Amino acid sequence: MQQTDLSAYNNHPFHPGASGFKRTLWYFTNALVFKTSILPFFGIKNSLLRLFGAKIGKQVEIKPCVNIKYPWFLTIGDEVWIGENVWIDCLVPITIGNNVCISQGAILLTGSHNYKKSTFDLITGGIILEDGVWIGAGAIVNLGIVAASHAVLTSGSVATKNLDAYSVYQGNPAVKIRDRVIE
Repeated sequence: MQQTDLSAYNNHPFHPGASGFKRTLWYFTNALVFKTSILPFFGIKNSLLRLFGAKIGKQVEIKPCVNIKYPWFLTIGDEVWIGENVWIDCLVPITIGNNVCISQGAILLTGSHNYKKSTFDLITGGIILEDGVWIGAGAIVNLGIVAASHAVLTSGSVATKNLDAYSVYQGNPAVKIRDRVIE
């Protein structure tokens, strides 16, 4: 029976989309400005994200202690709230629409590993959160997921399949539990 051999892991096909210098500069910017609670100002954070190549809309509120992997792969619409301790792991593009709420401790995860290969190859897939989506506290959105317009992923739930529009999902793996009706 085959076994995992991490010494054979080869990440060569993956390209992080920026030079080593830019990635290093972002690493320190992320640590000093985003992953800390020292600097709570949204405007400065949004300007820095734009400087590093992110597309950021109007009135984006990024709370303290947010971890963002590669901002040059990030697009955020208008009136978006990103809560404390959110991890935006954008190894590949993540698109967040308008009026989206990503609650505390949620994870947007674009990378994983192929556990069926002895070399544990990296696999990636982008994420799209359409307008009006709410990702609950501590929820996980896995690679390749599209959360359609106004879908809800409840607290602690794990999205392993696309979320339909105006639907509420719960559990691990998340399943639709009801329609979302907005009054």
